[in-house]
Amino acid sequence: MVIGFEPSNRGLSHRLLPHLAIVAIVGLMVFPLGAPVVAATTRTPSPIESKATALFKAGDYSEVAALYRSLPQDATPSKEFLRLALQSYVRLGRPDEALSVYSKLTQPGQSHDATLLRPLALGLITSHVRDRNEHVRIAAYSALAELGLPETAALLEDGLLDTSVVVRARAAEAIGKAGLAAQSGPLRRALRDAMPTVRIAAMTALGEATATDVRQRLIEVVRTEDGPESIFASAALVKLGHSEQLAEITSAATLPDAESRMAALGVLGRLKRPAGLAILAQAVYDPDPSVRAFAAGALGEFGSPDGAAPLTHAIGDESAMIRGVAAASLGKLGIKENRPLLLALTRDPDAHVRANAAEGLLRLGDRSAIALAAELARHPDPSIRGAAAQALSASPDEQTLSILQTLLSDQQPLPRLLAAKALRKNNDRAIPILVQGLRDTDEAVRIAAANSLLQQLAKQPASKRGH
Repeated sequence: MVIGFEPSNRGLSHRLLPHLAIVAIVGLMVFPLGAPVVAATTRTPSPIESKATALFKAGDYSEVAALYRSLPQDATPSKEFLRLALQSYVRLGRPDEALSVYSKLTQPGQSHDATLLRPLALGLITSHVRDRNEHVRIAAYSALAELGLPETAALLEDGLLDTSVVVRARAAEAIGKAGLAAQSGPLRRALRDAMPTVRIAAMTALGEATATDVRQRLIEVVRTEDGPESIFASAALVKLGHSEQLAEITSAATLPDAESRMAALGVLGRLKRPAGLAILAQAVYDPDPSVRAFAAGALGEFGSPDGAAPLTHAIGDESAMIRGVAAASLGKLGIKENRPLLLALTRDPDAHVRANAAEGLLRLGDRSAIALAAELARHPDPSIRGAAAQALSASPDEQTLSILQTLLSDQQPLPRLLAAKALRKNNDRAIPILVQGLRDTDEAVRIAAANSLLQQLAKQPASKRGH
């Protein structure tokens, strides 16, 4: 079962999530992207450009693409014609061809055109929502869940019908993130999905949206179900104003089965109610290492300075996984007095713990940790190089940019994937690097680069967005 809380990107979620069968599914959805972007000009357009403009306005994008392909190899098409070709390829769900056209529009050293990059990057993600490989569909819907774009509503509700449990759950999360949960009928139908993971995601999204019309269904779940599903239903009811349900969640943190305890701790970390802090603090002493790790992660999510004491205990745990999660959580608390604790962990015998310590220090603004991350980025183990990329995501420092650029060219996909994700936190000088990431040979890396690119473009001031 997928628990609605992941305390670390370094291994813990993989230990707890089930392995799901990959199911093939095919199809293509044309995504509406608005009016064509054609630069104002006083020159006389060529006959082929005039024809392309007419075809584009008529919605005959395949013919515009055919016109582009019919050009002689030595031809020099106008920028206006190239823009029409690029946008036609995006609308046809063919981002690779669109990217090829974009490379002809933007020469090295020139500033990138956000008005073209946005639909191109989004088109790259949406073109994979019906990929035959489950892991690619999961990557696409996970990106859409992070982006939370209302204009993707049709795609997100379509994802609730996917054969993959994880895709359906990610689609439910994305509907909530996009602010669509309050009005979504398909999301309400997902409350009766065959799989608890999807039902939990739907309950969480509807609870966050304070959808009072589902209150009775949530009460029914609390009364009739056991384990994580009942706990998440209680959490959604708390969001709807039923504060008495908090007692049900805190009680679940001491249930015999570890899965329920983890679910309760994850919920308490997100709810951030004062009564939950003592439960989280006590859980770092739980006999089950996975539960202790969830407690350490939830304390970071809670964000209270009072979490420093139990996290100080957790960084001395015999389990490297727990020490690493606790280190990252200490950084999230933002207490500079914790710096000596994290510096001590930079000498930990486990490289993953050292990476997490570097992340924690970078969250505290300690630039000296960049050197440690750079060292780990050269480690022979690709998972550790990936952990280094994750650590560098905690700092927008200019020095981290070159390290992440190198990791984005790593021979293994995991470091490239995590570097692509980390670059969304950097400054806008990451944009050209992410454009290169759109050409990666691994679909999941390309989707991550497109996601980060869209997040970078969203951070730009309005004056630059319209360029």
